[in-house]
Amino acid sequence: MEWQYALLLILGGLIFLMATGIPITFAFLITCMIGAYLFWGGQVGFETLVTSIYSSVASFVFLPLPLFILMGTIIFESGVGILMVDALDKLLGRVPGRLSLTAVAAGTVLASVTGVSTGSIAILGRALVPEMEKRGYSREMSIGPIVGSGQLATMIPPSALAVFLGAVGQISVGKLLIAIIMPGLLMASLFAAYIIIRCALQPQLAPNYRIASVSLSEKLYGVARHILPVGIIVFAVIGVMIIGVATPTEAAALGVVACYLLAAIERKLTWEMIKKSGISAIETTVMIFMIIAAAVSFSRLLSYSGAIKGVVNIAAGLPVAPIVIVLATQVVVAFMGMFMGPNSIIMITMPIFIPIIIPLGFDPVWFGVIMLINVQLALVSPPFGMDCYVMKGLSPPDVKLGDVFRFSMPFLGLGFLAIVIIMVFPQVALWLPRLMRIA
Repeated sequence: MEWQYALLLILGGLIFLMATGIPITFAFLITCMIGAYLFWGGQVGFETLVTSIYSSVASFVFLPLPLFILMGTIIFESGVGILMVDALDKLLGRVPGRLSLTAVAAGTVLASVTGVSTGSIAILGRALVPEMEKRGYSREMSIGPIVGSGQLATMIPPSALAVFLGAVGQISVGKLLIAIIMPGLLMASLFAAYIIIRCALQPQLAPNYRIASVSLSEKLYGVARHILPVGIIVFAVIGVMIIGVATPTEAAALGVVACYLLAAIERKLTWEMIKKSGISAIETTVMIFMIIAAAVSFSRLLSYSGAIKGVVNIAAGLPVAPIVIVLATQVVVAFMGMFMGPNSIIMITMPIFIPIIIPLGFDPVWFGVIMLINVQLALVSPPFGMDCYVMKGLSPPDVKLGDVFRFSMPFLGLGFLAIVIIMVFPQVALWLPRLMRIA
C-alpha cells in the first residue's frame, strides 16, 4: 500500500473513532489493532502489537512519571500548598495587582512541587478567589491570573507532561526537564509584567486596600517555615540533575522523599494523607501508561507503513526556510489544542514532527520545549480547555464558562509570545541543558 493511502487510513480511522466519543486511548488502540492486522501480517500482527505494547511501557525512561505524579498528589492532599500561598501573600507589599501577583508567584512555587496544572489551579482558586472577591478585584484580574499561572505547572520540573513528551518524541528526558526551567520563568515574568502594567493603567481592576500589618519577624518566619523548605524539593529534583549526581528517575525518587519530608515539617504527614495521595497517583499513572502504550504502538505503526518517511521527504523538499516548517507545526498544534488535550496532541504529532525537525538541523530539546508550551496552552484554549472548566468549578456561581475563557485570553496570548521569544532566542531553552553533566 502506498504511504499516502496508509497515512489516510490510519489518521482517518483515528479521527473517526475519536468523533464517536470513545476515550482517546481506546481510539488509538483500536486503530493500532486494525493497522497491525493490515500491515503486520494478520494474526501475527496482533502478536507483534502485544509485544510492542509491553516493550513500550517496560522502559526505565517512564519511571519518573509515577514518581512526579505522586509528588503532586502529596502536596495537594496534604494541604501544604495553601500554606505556601499564604506565606507568599504576606511578602508582597503595596504593588499594583498584589493578589494577582501572588497568584503568579505562588503558581511558580507550586510548579516546582506539583507538576500538574489542575492541581495548581485548585490550590490557588481555593486560597485566593474568596479574598479577591472580598477586596473588590475584577474577575479579569482574579480568574485570569490563576488560570494563566496553571500553565507554569508543566514548565518547571517536576513535569509529568515533559517526561511523556520526551519519551514519545525520543528526546533526552533529563535535558528536557532542565530546558523548561528558563522558559517557565520567562512565562512567569511575562505574566507578572502584564499584571503590573495593566493594573497601573486601570487601577479599578485591582483596587488598593488596607493591608494588615505584618512584622518582619512574621514574614521571615513564614518564609523559613513554608517557603524555604520547598528548596529541598527543588534541589532534590533539579539540582541533582544539573550537577550530574542523579538521573531523572533517581531525582524523581528523591523528590518524593522530599515531599514527604515537607509534609512532615508542616505536620501534615498522616496515614490518611499517604493513602489518598498513593491511590490518586496510582489511578493517574495507570491512565497515563495506557496512553503511552497506545502512543508508542501508533508511532511504530506509522513508521512501518512508510507514512513518516513520506512526510519527511515532502517536508525536506519544500522550497521554504526550515523555520517556516517549524512555524507550520506549531500552527497545527495550536489548532488541535482547541479540540484535544495535551496527551492526545503529543501522541498524534510527535511521531511525525520529530523525524521532520531533526534532519532540518534543529535541536530536538529546543523543539520539545516549544511543543510543551504549545500543548499546555491547549488546556486554556476554547472551547475545550480543561483548566478553564476546573476554574469554573472554583469560581462564584454567577461566573459563566465563557467569562473564564475570556479572562484567560491575555495569558494565552502571552504563552504564544513566549514561544516566539524562544524561537528567536533558542538559548533561553538551551543554555541550562548545555551545563548538564548527564545525557
